[in-house]
Amino acid sequence: MTPDLDRIKAEIADSFDEELETQLEEDRLDELVAQGLEPAGATLDRKVYFRELFRLQHELVRLQDWIQYKKLKVVVLFEGRDSAGKGGAIKRVTQRLNPRVCRVVALPAPTERERNQWYFQRYAAHLPTAGEMVLFDRSWYNRAGVERVMGFCTPDELEEFFRSTPDFEHMLVRSGIILIKYWFSITDEEQEFRFQMRINDPLKQWKLSPMDLESRVHWEDYTHAKEEMLERTHTEQAPWWVVQAVDKKRARLNCISHLLAQIPYEDVPKPEIELPERVRHADYLRKPVPAEMYVPETF
Repeated sequence: MTPDLDRIKAEIADSFDEELETQLEEDRLDELVAQGLEPAGATLDRKVYFRELFRLQHELVRLQDWIQYKKLKVVVLFEGRDSAGKGGAIKRVTQRLNPRVCRVVALPAPTERERNQWYFQRYAAHLPTAGEMVLFDRSWYNRAGVERVMGFCTPDELEEFFRSTPDFEHMLVRSGIILIKYWFSITDEEQEFRFQMRINDPLKQWKLSPMDLESRVHWEDYTHAKEEMLERTHTEQAPWWVVQAVDKKRARLNCISHLLAQIPYEDVPKPEIELPERVRHADYLRKPVPAEMYVPETF
């Protein structure tokens, strides 16, 4: 019995390690601080963070089951400045969920064909069907942010976006979609710190695009764009929710906790699962695998 308990404990520990491995990447901050960079301030106690994260992720699984059971259609938008922590929050939401139920949409720059379509068309193609939750890592609000600031759309296209978006979102809500919109908010100083962290960390340099670097020059332009976006697209049917994201750990916990509160859910009745006996045949013979096909056991 003891070996079985040890195996169970090892399996649980391995499950937790999935998050711990992700956290190790962020612990490289200590090394960067030693190089003269300063973090935003004391973050949440690590034990508290992990305890609450695992508890909330358990609730997310319950929510997932409820979405499937009730055939709900859920759309969650994650918006914010570059390096605001949207990706980290999305990763913690989806970490223990079924990707067939909860999927992430992160669209690349539009193709020539997409640029000549109705603006919302390529986003509408990724909306959920019954029993699905879709998380947009940036969404149709690209037009109100990067496209506006970097000159990728005309003033007339921008104005049409602001006129159309409330109607588009109201139509989604009327069709039965639960629409939740998050804006991750960070300070000027925090964004500079995170960019410096990426510049100095070879494991994170890939996250820096030329557009990210250009956003530093246009900080005030992005601020003005965000303010008008929130003012003109915050509606009763599709309100914005602002996540204070200078502290990444608190931002993740607060966002997940708030998301869970937006959709009332209950336990789903489930049939008892029994593992069937393996069928054995007297003439079954397992053939050996050629040695050259095995991956070398380096570790």
